[in-house]
Amino acid sequence: MTAETALRVGMAAGAEFYRGEHRHRAVIGKDTRLSGYLLEPALTAGFISVGMDVILVGPLPTPAVAMLTRSLRADLGVVISASHNPYQDNGIKLFGPDGYKLSDAVELSIENRMAAGAQDDLAPPDKLGRAQRLTDSEGRYIEYVKSTFPRGASLDGLKVVIDCANGAAYKVAPTVLWELGAEVVPIGVSPDGFNINEGCGSTSPQTIRDAVVDQSADIGIALDGDADRLVIVDELGALLDGDQLMGMIATRWKKSGRLRGGGVIGTVMSNLGLQEYLSGIGLSLHRVAVGDRYVVEHMRRNGYNLGGEQSGHIIMSDFATTGDGLIAALQVLAVLVEEKRPASEVGRTFDPVPQTLRNVRCVNGAPLEDSRVRQAIDDGTARLGEGGRLLIRKSGTEPVIRVMAEGRDEALVGEVVDNIVGALEQAARQS
Repeated sequence: MTAETALRVGMAAGAEFYRGEHRHRAVIGKDTRLSGYLLEPALTAGFISVGMDVILVGPLPTPAVAMLTRSLRADLGVVISASHNPYQDNGIKLFGPDGYKLSDAVELSIENRMAAGAQDDLAPPDKLGRAQRLTDSEGRYIEYVKSTFPRGASLDGLKVVIDCANGAAYKVAPTVLWELGAEVVPIGVSPDGFNINEGCGSTSPQTIRDAVVDQSADIGIALDGDADRLVIVDELGALLDGDQLMGMIATRWKKSGRLRGGGVIGTVMSNLGLQEYLSGIGLSLHRVAVGDRYVVEHMRRNGYNLGGEQSGHIIMSDFATTGDGLIAALQVLAVLVEEKRPASEVGRTFDPVPQTLRNVRCVNGAPLEDSRVRQAIDDGTARLGEGGRLLIRKSGTEPVIRVMAEGRDEALVGEVVDNIVGALEQAARQS
């Protein structure tokens, strides 16, 4: 991910979405990585060169950029972020004018434009775009997020620890909670360009577990670097992942008549315990491929308004077009306020089936076709039987293979994962 790559993305995406005679706009936001200072001006130059104006909003959560893209009637939204990855990584997320992530077909078209070069799409001197900074972007998002909390309710009397992962939500998240009345204990709110997701946030939950217990807080909320996912910690320090949060929100929405579609959209990673719990209250769990984009696509096609991933992407289409960790946190807090019970009582909606997930780093390719790996996978599938599940997949954001097994026998699940991981590591060393 270089400045040249970002420039080409801006030119190609700008040309792809230059449709009609109106003045075209792209909204660009970012998280707090040092490389954002490099990529932001390069992207800006790319858009301007093909005649598209640029609105810069600075460090803001990914869902805030999606919201502002629609609010500002922009043609394109861009987020410079590598989400939960360390600061060395970075990436570019694109949203269409409707605030939804682009389809595979549109992304492929942009990639083809990048490969072909965009010299033919350059604007003449009098048609170049302009760039300006939107100074009230944080306030607009804060007010929108607050509007999703039940009218007339407040967080008075609740002590909330919020871990912003030294990322994009380091300003807006504590402000939202404070303005709704909570006593806020903020951590992970001192970004320096290098410390995003470093020992904090949703991918390092021990930090917030310790903080909740030390502060005698009622609840802890940990976001990731671009704040599109979260995990929750109850007052005892126990972790509640995305599956538990979907179970909690689905229960509340079913009671209030808000839930549409008769169920929830999850992924192949969602725990079997969630599926059994939802079935027990008359709801279904539909599984799709890993990735919040695939969850959203299935929700839109089939009329569902709640879906998400075990990792903490919670999509509520009544409020947002993509995962929004802060809005999801407010829905959880609304349950606490309405039920007047602690998070430890309302948060754990089901007992998860034992599940083990391990990552194997494979820099020089993914040796899934190695005969030893295939044999380990076949053996593991047979040992787990019909009562278990085995999932091996390449990560979409890191050079790793994720190995997940699930079943009633926790020891067996661990053995199966260990055997497959061992085979993968051996094959990777020899590749």
